[in-house]
Parts: sequence; structure tokens; C-alpha cells
Amino acid sequence: MIAAPVVYCSTRWTRSLLTLPTATSTASDSALATATAEQFAPVEETPPDEELWAVVLAGGIGSRFWPLSSSARPKQVLALVSERPLIAETVARLEPLVPNERILVVTSADIATQIRAAIPMVPERNVLVEPRPLGTAASLAWAAGEIRHRAGPNAIFCSMHADLAVAFVDAFRHTLREASRVAASADALVAVGVESTRAETGFGYLLPGLPLRSDQPLMEGGACHVVAFEEKPARPRAEALIREGALWNSGIFVWRTRVILKALAQHCVEIESALASAESRDQEGFIRGAKSISIERGLLERCSGNLVVVPGEFGWDDVGTWAALRRARELDDTGNGAFGRTHFLDASGNVVHAEGSAAVLYGVDGLLVVTLPGLTFVTTVERAAELKPLLDSLPADLRHPGRPHGA
Repeated sequence: MIAAPVVYCSTRWTRSLLTLPTATSTASDSALATATAEQFAPVEETPPDEELWAVVLAGGIGSRFWPLSSSARPKQVLALVSERPLIAETVARLEPLVPNERILVVTSADIATQIRAAIPMVPERNVLVEPRPLGTAASLAWAAGEIRHRAGPNAIFCSMHADLAVAFVDAFRHTLREASRVAASADALVAVGVESTRAETGFGYLLPGLPLRSDQPLMEGGACHVVAFEEKPARPRAEALIREGALWNSGIFVWRTRVILKALAQHCVEIESALASAESRDQEGFIRGAKSISIERGLLERCSGNLVVVPGEFGWDDVGTWAALRRARELDDTGNGAFGRTHFLDASGNVVHAEGSAAVLYGVDGLLVVTLPGLTFVTTVERAAELKPLLDSLPADLRHPGRPHGA
């Protein structure tokens, strides 16, 4: 067990201090608009000694992308950042580090058909379908049990959500390699942290402590013990964590199957009684015994003593709301991000997704405009982050608008 240190690093970690491999991805490979054109210095890369598996979490329809997302067309199958669906982009990003036969996708029964159709390259038996939303702690426990059955207790797997945006794919793979090396050598729970640039209350924060190796500090890309993990803090606390040098939790983790299953048994009481069913592949018993909780709340906030952070700089973003598309999409010279037929004049900072009629914006700033056949939605980018009051007020025919033919 790795002991939790009591000293943390206050030095801010910045892009200029990291040395990562040259990125070869282009805008069509989900390049983020905010990522600079700088190229990372190439470094020698050797694959891990052990085969790496991957788990992609793809549950939920993504209601914060209303009116575009629905049970018929969940967020994961939308082409929000590039020309490919988000989940197809995520799977492609894992190659050649993780072949398709070692990628598991966890999703829910209501959208499983759409998920399978978006990633035909992933074997059907690798799509694990939950009859009801279980929470990410239970989802990862079920996937870990499946990997353990197929590859043994020492198998290492990375996990991530299907809606990540990554600008520099080579750098992303390099970070996964480094994290897998740490997971293999330290038997730790490894989280990938990225630089925190604003007091974001919807993210988790990793407070780094002493480095695992004294000759590889955090500012040089080295792994560090985690003093504390805090999920979705209030704004004043988020601002304090940033001042203390905390990194955002990217939602990317790497660990051995036996290590994560042991940690869940020790710390996550919500699914403790269901773990035996996961290891025996008794899905019905697992579902009966598991209570819904996130991996962040159920485990990471409770076990910082065995948590390690590996820093990554690959143009990460969480495509969680419409506002994120201003960071994840290619922007024009005045900061507008658009999909479909659009025209802007004296307009800046707008996000437009036009699948129905064309959209023309004149003399306006900071708007979100979504056009679909039979529906046009307009709000500010800022207000688009919280759509629940609007959705609760809508009649059913507007809340679930018709989709384009064949969608």
C-alpha cells in the first residue's frame, strides 16, 4: 500500500515544462480550438511489458445536449467534435495501443443498439449492457471482473468516458503508456491529471504530493502520490485547489484488475456485496447487490493513500455541455464554432449546430443556436449549461422533437 504523504507540491505545472511526443493529429482528429500549434518534442516510446485493455464508459443519453441528443440518438453517437461519432473517435484514439478485441464498452440497454452501430469494429461480446444505470463504480467493477475472467487478475486496463475530446493523439497514447507503467510497477490506482485553468465546479481535482521518483518531479512529467481527491467542489474551494497546484481529474484511470477490485471491496460499501457476483459473472446477482455511485465519490475520495496521478498534456476536454464545443471545435476568426450551413456577421463567441434550416447570426455574441427539422433552440452559451428547468417545463412533443430521416 502506498502511504499518503502530507506535503504537496505548490509549484504550478505548465505546458512548457513537459516533454511529450510529437502530435500528428489534425483538426479532423478532434483538435481542440484552444490547443496551440506547438509540437511536442519526440521521445522514445516502448510499449508496456504487459498487454493493455481498455474500458469505455458510454451510458446515458446526454440530456445536456438537448435538443440534439435523445434515446434514439444519444450523445455518444453524435459527431459533435469531428466528423465521427464521439465513441468512434474514442475507440480509434486507443489504436494501436489497445486493439479492438481488448476494448470493452459499458452502456445501458436503452441505447445499446445505437452504440453497437456506431462502433462495428468492437466485437459484440465486448459491449457490456446494463439493464439499468449502475453508476461508474459498479460499471468499472463489472468490466474489471470481465477482464479478470478473460486475462487474469494482473491484467492492466485503462478506463475513460466516451465523450472525451483530445487534440494531440500521440501525446494521449504516450500518457497512457506512462500511466500503465506506473500501474504495473507500483500496484497503485493511477489517475491521469491535466492542468486546471479555471475554477470549474463540474470537475474533480487531484492534489499532488511527493513524486514517486525524486528524479522525476511533477513539473517534469513524473508521477506523484495524491494527497487528496475532491469531486466537484464549490467555486471558492475550486479556486483554492487551483492555487495549491491541483490538477483536474481527466476521468482517465489505469490499474490492475486485482488492484481496483480490492480497492472497491475495501472502500466502496455501495457495491461491496455485489463484487463476488462480478467475479463469477453473475450479472443478475451483481445488479441486485449494486447501488449507484460514481467511481469518484465511491472510491477516489475515500482512498487517496493508494492513488497516484500521472500528468498529461494532450489537449483534453470534457464534452459535457454545449459550452464545451467552443473549446473543442474549430473556431473562426471571431470565435464562432459551427456545424452545418451557417453565416456570421459582426457576431462572436457563438455556437451553432444547424441540421435543419441554415442559421444566420448578425450582431450577436455568446449565443447557442440549434436547428433541427421542426425545432429551433436559442439560448446563451452560459445558460445552456443548465437545461433541466427548461426540459421540465416543456410539453412532450417539444421535449422529444422529431429527428431527421434515418437518424
